[in-house]
Amino acid sequence: MKTSQKALLALITGCFLSVSAQAAMSYGNGQPYIGAKVGKFMLDDDGLDSLDDATAYGVYGGYNFTPNVGVEVEYVGSSDADVSLDGFNAEYNVKTYGAYGTYRYQFPNTALYAKGKLGIAKVETEVSFLGYSESGSDTGIAGGLGLGYVVNPNVAIEAEYAMMQGDADANLLTVGANFKF
Repeated sequence: MKTSQKALLALITGCFLSVSAQAAMSYGNGQPYIGAKVGKFMLDDDGLDSLDDATAYGVYGGYNFTPNVGVEVEYVGSSDADVSLDGFNAEYNVKTYGAYGTYRYQFPNTALYAKGKLGIAKVETEVSFLGYSESGSDTGIAGGLGLGYVVNPNVAIEAEYAMMQGDADANLLTVGANFKF
């Protein structure tokens, strides 16, 4: 082997070892993150004549054990939204608390990734009508799918669709951002 071929082989080997060392440093102790999201709650309850979608806002945090596998917890609440039942108008709001296992797939040679999550969520609903209010809660299986974009090594933005099972099944469509530290 010529000297130039040896130098090229050593350079390529050094590049590959450097990449794996950087990945090991990034996830050697895991990677925590926190974020915020906004969107819309879409409840499915057959007994209601008209149900407006409520504006959702929330916070979440998680921990990536590897670049692909992690855990996440979230709280999402809503503003008051209108509901109509047999011609009577009322207001409702929703709160959810969830814990999930997550999986991320990084698309090759891009800053895009797909995210899936599966876990449990508690959904609390409250309906107010003429000064009287009634509330209920249910815990069930929840999951979601999303698409994310890594802005830089510490910041990512995500769009997500999530479903939560309960008395009134909740669907949640959100856009958010997170910070890794």
